[in-house]
Amino acid sequence: MLNRTSILAIVFALTTAVGSAQNEKPQQTEVDSLSMDLEEEGVTIMDTLTVKKKRINPLAPSKAAFYSAVLPGLGQIYNKRYWKVPIVYAAIGTGIYAYTFNDNRYDRFRAAFKRRRAGFTDDEFYDLDGSGIDPGNPDFSDDALEDAQERFQRDRDLSLLITILLYALNVVDANVDAHLKQYNIDDDLSLQMDIRPFMDVDPITTNPNYGLALTVKF
Repeated sequence: MLNRTSILAIVFALTTAVGSAQNEKPQQTEVDSLSMDLEEEGVTIMDTLTVKKKRINPLAPSKAAFYSAVLPGLGQIYNKRYWKVPIVYAAIGTGIYAYTFNDNRYDRFRAAFKRRRAGFTDDEFYDLDGSGIDPGNPDFSDDALEDAQERFQRDRDLSLLITILLYALNVVDANVDAHLKQYNIDDDLSLQMDIRPFMDVDPITTNPNYGLALTVKF
């Protein structure tokens, strides 16, 4: 039977062999072959790696935000997010349409209310059904005109606020998207672990101590 020292020595030998195998580069020949082929064609490995590296432009987010501020959707085009352009124009266009619609209705009801207050009976809401003008009995009362203009004024202001928010969201989206496009996902960020065996001698008992050393690289 094997004693404790023999078992530890076998474990140490096996661990050393595994560690040596991990440190080997079995694809070195392939890399060298690829390097020689590329050099024959006038291309170096350094050039190939440089092409794969993507340079980060720190001004890209600011440019994208500026372009979207000048013209909505232009920042999305700068970021090559072309599919977002119809969404931007649909959202902002809807807000502008809602503002225009409510502003037009507000102006009409306000003009009619002002003429009604001035004593006129010729506004467009006085005789809607075409039954004839009956002084003192309009189809739309003065109170109805006042309520309508207040409602359309409120909806108009709300539409303007929503349109401004959509415009600002368009700028923020372009800026954030430009930041995310430059997010570093390079292989250099991978986790590397190195396991190596070690042995030391106890200074008191002179017995060998075996162990493993773990090195983590980010």
